[in-house]
Amino acid sequence: MAHQSEDSPSAGGSPNDARSDDRLARWEHLITTRRPLLRRLGFAFSLTIIAISAIIFLRAILRVDPRHFQDAFTATGGDQIAMAFALSAVSYLALTGYDGLALRHLRVHVPYRLTALASFTSYAISFTLGFPIVTGGAVRYWIYGPAGLSAGKVASLTIVAGLTFWLGMGLILAVGFLFAAGEISEITHFSPLFNQAIGLAILAALVAYLAWVGRMRRRRPIIFGFTPPGPILTLAQMSLGVIDVCSAAGALYVLLPKGQSLAFLTFSALYSFAAMLGIASHAPGGLGVFEATMIDGIGGPSEPLLASLLLFRAIYYAVPFILAMALLGAYEAMRRWRSLREALAASSLDDGD
Repeated sequence: MAHQSEDSPSAGGSPNDARSDDRLARWEHLITTRRPLLRRLGFAFSLTIIAISAIIFLRAILRVDPRHFQDAFTATGGDQIAMAFALSAVSYLALTGYDGLALRHLRVHVPYRLTALASFTSYAISFTLGFPIVTGGAVRYWIYGPAGLSAGKVASLTIVAGLTFWLGMGLILAVGFLFAAGEISEITHFSPLFNQAIGLAILAALVAYLAWVGRMRRRRPIIFGFTPPGPILTLAQMSLGVIDVCSAAGALYVLLPKGQSLAFLTFSALYSFAAMLGIASHAPGGLGVFEATMIDGIGGPSEPLLASLLLFRAIYYAVPFILAMALLGAYEAMRRWRSLREALAASSLDDGD
């Protein structure tokens, strides 16, 4: 069973706290009243991303020579595939830390084996099916619920874990735009100075977020019951997010055709941006959107890039998805067998009496 404890807000907050609470209440009311408009804007934004990505992706497919495509698969070595599997394993291992940090923030203790199962299965399934808040939250509640976590706790955990992912990608983008501005200019077609300005803006936003959570005098819900982690946990989130995203990017990087000239820092920034667009599009697993962004960013012949992206989909998405479904089936079977065994034991005791 999970052991929970809540932060108790100090009695009689300061006037600044009261004003802050009033502002947050107004923001929550504004978001609630504007929710239909926000949904329409979000839907339009997603459709725009999907439409542009579909054009880029279809143009790449139409240029594909089936014979060259097959040759690209054949040219991929076993060492590349083995490295891709190893880096994917590191990425999913880091993902278990997302749940670990979120549980620590919520002051909930759950055995690591259960945390690892919930994290791996929820991400492996949500990465493939999309809508991570819904699919990932449902899988987590299925596993964490019997351990004592309420639906509200699971929802908060899912949000905090998702925030870890975005913080990691944001930091990689900032570093990439700052220190690989010249190479990224060939992708964005902006001047290196402008790319560095973008990197500084992203870094400033991350620092401002750190300062904001550090200035909060008490960990209280800021909107819709969500409470952000403090600065120490936020730094841990950023570090873990960087490890996860760099490992996932590395799994694709090692599958690229040998001899490609894109540096890993530039590639990681491109990967993070492609992943962000894939999430924003709400396409399952960012399918099509992610590939179109990577193809357009890397450039060159389409056949080897498509072969690498297809292998990456199989290694990082399909194999973990199948394994996650098998683990969930085994977990549910063991849980039902345990319940049946307890029922039989109770029945035998009643017969003995």
